Amino acid sequence: MGKGLFKTSDINIKNRRATFDYDFIDQYTAGIVLTGTEIKSIRLGKASLVDTFCYFSRNELWVKNMNVSEYFYGSYNNHASRRDRKLLLQKKELMKLQRQVKESGFTIVPVKLYINNHGLAKLVIALAKGKKLYDKREAIKERDDKRYMDRFLKK
Repeated sequence: MGKGLFKTSDINIKNRRATFDYDFIDQYTAGIVLTGTEIKSIRLGKASLVDTFCYFSRNELWVKNMNVSEYFYGSYNNHASRRDRKLLLQKKELMKLQRQVKESGFTIVPVKLYINNHGLAKLVIALAKGKKLYDKREAIKERDDKRYMDRFLKK
């Protein structure tokens, strides 16, 4: 059970577009450096992972374009909603990711934002390779075929 009034399963913000645009090679769970009003907004579910990506700067991993809405009761202490936020991973994981991102075609995409059992915000990131247009069409076809089979086999 999470801290306060919230259960851990209540806050589960996903980047659905990422699964459509990328093939995931490897996934990691990272902590995020947040301010007080940011974690309060995330606990209320006021965050979005649309158009987010990760990049390296001075051997540190950062997430860019993650929208965490301003906290309603934040007053002058409120945060900027789209600021860059530092991600926390072990050094060997960071080095491995940095090596793989230098290869062409690989990127790091945030997949899911959640609150763990200790009340901490965690971001699941994935090392991903972009899909081609024909791969996306293939994914849509497979999804539609699966829906069709499920619909008519249950009758």
